[in-house]
Amino acid sequence: MHHGFPHFVLDIRDEFGNFVIDNFVEEYMAGRTPNPCVLCNTHIKWRALMKRADAMDCEFIATGHYAQVRMENGRGVLSKGIDELKDQSYVLWGLDQDVVKRTLLPLGKYRKTEIRQMAFDFGYPELAKKAESYEICFVPDNDYRGFLKRRVEGLEEQVNGGNFVLRDGSIVGKHKGYPFYTIGQRKGLDIALGRPVFVTEIIPETNTVVLGDEVDLNKNDMLVSGINMVKYDKIPDGMEAITKIRYKDKGALSNVYDEGGNARIRFYEPVKGIAPGQSAVFYEGDDVVGGGIIRSGSIFG
Repeated sequence: MHHGFPHFVLDIRDEFGNFVIDNFVEEYMAGRTPNPCVLCNTHIKWRALMKRADAMDCEFIATGHYAQVRMENGRGVLSKGIDELKDQSYVLWGLDQDVVKRTLLPLGKYRKTEIRQMAFDFGYPELAKKAESYEICFVPDNDYRGFLKRRVEGLEEQVNGGNFVLRDGSIVGKHKGYPFYTIGQRKGLDIALGRPVFVTEIIPETNTVVLGDEVDLNKNDMLVSGINMVKYDKIPDGMEAITKIRYKDKGALSNVYDEGGNARIRFYEPVKGIAPGQSAVFYEGDDVVGGGIIRSGSIFG
């Protein structure tokens, strides 16, 4: 009661369980690059908090995410936080309307420096000086490859020695196992071809990692599934939007087309490193229109 309100510590380990972790492993084993924070926010944090809020007869929940929320035309609309360097709206695209409408995001109207100063002024100097962390919470050493090896028994023996191939199918070397590579990766390939090469495709069925030039990473078309709409109840077909394909991505101008529950994104200019498993989030100005999971990227004429 130091600040005039009761404080409860809630244990949601049962909800978290293995759901997020198992999906993380399954996605890498399927040759994709997951974003566990999106899954956790969508299916664990908000649902678990809402369950406790209902039990305590609370109308709203509040979180420390750097984003904003407002009501417009009967819908809860998520938008970017004031501090664009810390904006977290990208990882919130999966929230359903019933939870968005009951969510408060008080930090969204401040910059991180202001929040640190508030913490200091309230008597928490250590918290105010706490270092930034970008690690996945269940991979504290930030070594996802080591985590996969510990999680999947005999993984190294199963996948070690697959082929590195070029786009024409020619074999140019052996790799350590397809789950240990990500689209766009250049460092750590341990292969010398006389020029820089990048991972452009991962084929889990044959334990194959395709290498190519940097230009081969450029795509201007992608399919996105698992669509959740935020600002509107459906995609205005062909709408112009800024689409982000990763958390720190600035976004690129695109058209978004409804494809029977999926979305087809066509960029005005090619974008680099479209990675299946990552989230694609569509913005109208600062507002989150919706988002989904990237399934494939391609080049169209």
